[in-house]
Amino acid sequence: MYTVINRIPAPAAAAAAFEERFAANMRETLPGVPGLIGARLLRPRQEGGAYAAVMEFTSADAFAAWMRSDAFRAAHGPSTAGMDSVVESFETVASVGA
Repeated sequence: MYTVINRIPAPAAAAAAFEERFAANMRETLPGVPGLIGARLLRPRQEGGAYAAVMEFTSADAFAAWMRSDAFRAAHGPSTAGMDSVVESFETVASVGA
């Protein structure tokens, strides 16, 4: 499994709108993406913390294919311009549970 975490800062005053917009974007652009196992948006517990958008793919190749897809371009259009995010990627070493 290949996991990508995008850490996205959002001002507290705009948090509700950010969550609504981001979740709607996920529901619209991610269904049917080949190799996508799942995607989650995680809210920070600490004030001022960054959100984490977590995506799990079957492989790095599946993630790379998504990055070249129409779904990726649709998800990262003008509404995401100017977002100051940090993207990290990981390979699963061990997993327990479902």
